Amino acid sequence: MTISSSLNAGVAGLFANATKLATISDNIANSNTFGYKRAMADFDSFVITQSSSSGTYSAGGVRASTTRLVEERGPIVSTSNAMDIAIAGRGMLPVTTTTSVGATSGDQPLMMTTTGSFHTDADGILRTKSGLVLLGVPANADGSIDTFPRDTSTGLEPVRINANQTAGDPTTQMNLGINLPATQTGFGMPGDPLTSSIEYFGNLGTSETLDVTFTPMVSALATDGLSNTWIMDITDSASAGASIGQFRLVFDDTQTDGGTLLAVTETTQSGVPLAYQPHPDYTADGVLELAVDGGDMDITIGSLGDTNGLTQLSDSFAPTSITKDGSPVGNLTSVEIDENGFINATYDTGFIRRLYQVPLVDVPSPNNLIAMNNQAYQVSPNSGSFFLWDAGDGPTGAVSGYAREGSTTDVAGELTALIQTQRAYSSNAKVIQTVDEMLQETTNIKR
Repeated sequence: MTISSSLNAGVAGLFANATKLATISDNIANSNTFGYKRAMADFDSFVITQSSSSGTYSAGGVRASTTRLVEERGPIVSTSNAMDIAIAGRGMLPVTTTTSVGATSGDQPLMMTTTGSFHTDADGILRTKSGLVLLGVPANADGSIDTFPRDTSTGLEPVRINANQTAGDPTTQMNLGINLPATQTGFGMPGDPLTSSIEYFGNLGTSETLDVTFTPMVSALATDGLSNTWIMDITDSASAGASIGQFRLVFDDTQTDGGTLLAVTETTQSGVPLAYQPHPDYTADGVLELAVDGGDMDITIGSLGDTNGLTQLSDSFAPTSITKDGSPVGNLTSVEIDENGFINATYDTGFIRRLYQVPLVDVPSPNNLIAMNNQAYQVSPNSGSFFLWDAGDGPTGAVSGYAREGSTTDVAGELTALIQTQRAYSSNAKVIQTVDEMLQETTNIKR
């Protein structure tokens, strides 16, 4: 049986080296394929004769097993497409097939890839030319992301971008930094109101105006000095000029906090105080919680003693810092993904809206994933269950836009392995040739 086992071992060696040659060929062929993970062939020996004192030895041969080295990371290559996505570290992008997007029954299969060049198709869905559709979690209107399950794909949906969409961002926050002239509250001053008009944007992208009118409470007697008191009335153009808030403002005149707010109290329209207590719409952090025609708006006037809000100094009336959020209706100009996996749309008005969050998929054993076409992978029993991480959290890396991951193939190393495999194949062929000659000699003995 020794000669026959030698023949079998030689044949097994041919098969094993042919398998290794196939992996080398695949690696070299994909040396320029973005996201390709090189394959590796390992050899395992078979031992038939285990007793060292048997006097004979039977060759068991060799068996080849292949592994896809998914854990290896290729170089990051810069591109000019904003939705060319790579991952700087561990983790993969959740994708599915184009055919499953329109399926009416069953869950869409979760696949994963380490990189991809995504473009919108006729329906606005981000997909690669090979048919991999990017999955993400849709954002709410305010850009927040709802809690979604991390161990299942039920919270994911295809990322859809409408290139012709327009969007507006309503104003919900405003900061008022205005200086009021302290001299206007003195005896004998005319007490004329001072008005500042501030534009804001409604829910439908319309331009509206808040008129903030400051009326000084003039001292009644020359001996009273400055009253340091103003009546602030805020009217909303979207509500036909109706008042949405009236406040009695008292400013400090001490050496340490002079010119800052001392009290914000309730008042009637005539300015007569109702109660010397904080106004119910005025919070401790200096915010007026008011309701405009389209909804709630927080107007920051500054907390008590704060120099960054409303002040009363000298004899000038001037805005020092007026800021607000929101923007008018704009057209979509670009879509990009940031390092945290958030897909953001930018409009020509300067407004930026968060559309989706793309989580990163990770499994305990990436090398045991099932390799599919187009550098995609699926979970296997040996890879372990997947988990959806926020980019940069846990073991995952950051997301890189304008980038692709290159192939992990080292051509020089593969060519070296090719020479070694060729020699090993030739040696196994020589073993078969030698066994054939020995069997021929055995046959000739009978002649």
